Amino acid sequence: MSESSPIAITASLGSYFEGVVDEAIKGQKIDASPEAHTYVVELLAAFGKPDEGTGSALSEPVTFLLRDAMAAQGNERFKRLRNLGDGVLYGVGFFGEGLDSADKRYFVHVGSSAYGHAADMLRRGAKGPGVLDELAHEFDSFVEVLTDVSDWVMAQSARGQQGVVKLYERWLKRSSPMLASGLAERGIMATRSGRGSA
Repeated sequence: MSESSPIAITASLGSYFEGVVDEAIKGQKIDASPEAHTYVVELLAAFGKPDEGTGSALSEPVTFLLRDAMAAQGNERFKRLRNLGDGVLYGVGFFGEGLDSADKRYFVHVGSSAYGHAADMLRRGAKGPGVLDELAHEFDSFVEVLTDVSDWVMAQSARGQQGVVKLYERWLKRSSPMLASGLAERGIMATRSGRGSA
């Protein structure tokens, strides 16, 4: 393969997402800890190649999943709570574009609560807040980080006229820098007036 090839080979999905997560966190102006940054990168890698636990994170309505997690005991309770928080964060961040504001607030509340309860379980022997506490308190902001990552993935994968049209339509809704950059790479300058020029 020549050096000019546009295909980038990475050692892992985590390294694939590392830089874009960093850029998204900076773009959202979140004072995220290195642990939270790493957690989000690993979450994206896990959902990029889901195992049985990851794949079933949202297998039922979130209300039922939260109820069942709270009814569980010990390590099983912690695992279910964390998986629910992960599933909601990923789901709303990557696929929440079609949610109305009330539904989005509800999902954010459930995801934040799940992480908060999991953090409470860890806090019983720990000295101070950890990464799950941070995710619980800044859940909205981390949803936006994942939405920015989703925009980047869409910009990277848009192919042909239909892909570019979808990219532009999404930019009209979000005005995301990640989407604008993807359009610019294709010779389209997105403007606030809702018109693009090649």
